[in-house]
Amino acid sequence: MVKFFNQIINGDCIDVLKTIPDNSIDLVFADPPYFMQTQGELLRADGDKFSGVDDSWDKFKDYKEYDAFCENWLKECKRVMKKDASIWVIGSFQNIYRIGYIMQNLDFWILNDVVWSKPNPVPNFKGTRFCNSHETLLWCSKSQKSKFTFNYKTMKYLNNDKQEKSVWNIGICIGQERIKDTNGKKAHSTQKPEKLLEKIILSSSTMGDIVLDPFFGTGTTGAIAKKYGRNFIGIEKNSDYIKIANDRIKNINFVESDIASGKLETKPPKVSLDMLYQADMICLGEMLYDKAGNNPVKYIGNDRVSDGSDELSIHKMSAKILNKVNHNGWSYFYIMRDGALFEIDKLRYLYKEKNAR
Repeated sequence: MVKFFNQIINGDCIDVLKTIPDNSIDLVFADPPYFMQTQGELLRADGDKFSGVDDSWDKFKDYKEYDAFCENWLKECKRVMKKDASIWVIGSFQNIYRIGYIMQNLDFWILNDVVWSKPNPVPNFKGTRFCNSHETLLWCSKSQKSKFTFNYKTMKYLNNDKQEKSVWNIGICIGQERIKDTNGKKAHSTQKPEKLLEKIILSSSTMGDIVLDPFFGTGTTGAIAKKYGRNFIGIEKNSDYIKIANDRIKNINFVESDIASGKLETKPPKVSLDMLYQADMICLGEMLYDKAGNNPVKYIGNDRVSDGSDELSIHKMSAKILNKVNHNGWSYFYIMRDGALFEIDKLRYLYKEKNAR
């Protein structure tokens, strides 16, 4: 299996998938042909021809042929997925409903349908329909019983500490991100933005996982996988795309970070205020504050703090101050150390390190 790691395999996706061992893949991202059935020229308002998706790989005889193709590659993807793996499939109105039907028939379990909302979509040039400004991603586990990876805290952190929703506002590839060929034209008609793959890979994989992309194109999946310390396997039958992807990925460097490592998902150590007191890390009567140095309360022992009128846990006290039902006191309160405010949350980790020696 290691021989496939971080390689782009040249060939038909179904044929190559058959060479990958059963139950070996942690995450799949698939950007299959959409079968757009584009007919005639598309002209911009100024009369210039618009280069849409008119590639040979997007051509099929009819829906029957397209459905058979999708069922075959999806069956192979399911076979190679580990029991707790998940898969993302992206599509537009032309194909995503057909693919969703096939996936449910194959007993994939749909976790979410995510809307990729494009603030800068391609306009409807003829003005005969609404401007199509989104695509749909189906996120599915291998089965209903799969214990799939979801890095909830990481996604919340990246969304300004708000729960991430199923509508993602991400612009299409333009400017320097859009890869051009030697003639200055876009190298791939459906290149996906890196921010889209970042959300997918960071939300549903961990460092060292194997990410499979059976329609690798110009390598966005591989680039993001490498950037965040994942392994990738790419399948692509177009040799021009493979060269572009390899050139692109070799210039990507992994940078270690809490985001890449998944540190935000680690549960904090179970340490109480009284345990910190017994370890001489806080004192009876010590004052705790919010991050601005306001709303002081006093540690009085028995895992309680007092504001002069109530004696409560740090969680109930922070909730009272904020006029909330519940709140995490470890993330709210600070103490004074060496003339500066210091997060009490960090004391828990220092306690753990001290007692692990």
